[in-house]
Amino acid sequence: MEFEENKYEIVRTAKLNAGKRRTYFFDVRRTKSEDYYITITENTKKFNGTGYERHKIFLYKEDFTRFVEKLNEAVDHIKSDLLPDYDFDHFARKEEEWENSNAAKENEDEEVSW
Repeated sequence: MEFEENKYEIVRTAKLNAGKRRTYFFDVRRTKSEDYYITITENTKKFNGTGYERHKIFLYKEDFTRFVEKLNEAVDHIKSDLLPDYDFDHFARKEEEWENSNAAKENEDEEVSW
């Protein structure tokens, strides 16, 4: 039997734009038996511009704690041991600046009345 993703309700979703080509989706899904799990989807725009590649991870409740723990260990190792001088907040600041400039532009557009 082939897995039918659409029959499981999305309860909550979060989208993370990661550069020009990558987008991550974090979806909380509910099964028919009222259980919950997370799907993490990476969409990457193909270089030739003919669509996207999609990679998906299914994360079940029994693995949440250990998954987050191991992910944090890996990230901490890179931040503190491998790249201690790298400014990891640089891209977060750039994203915040971009969002603020877009919000300001939207506000300017709203102030125009005809």
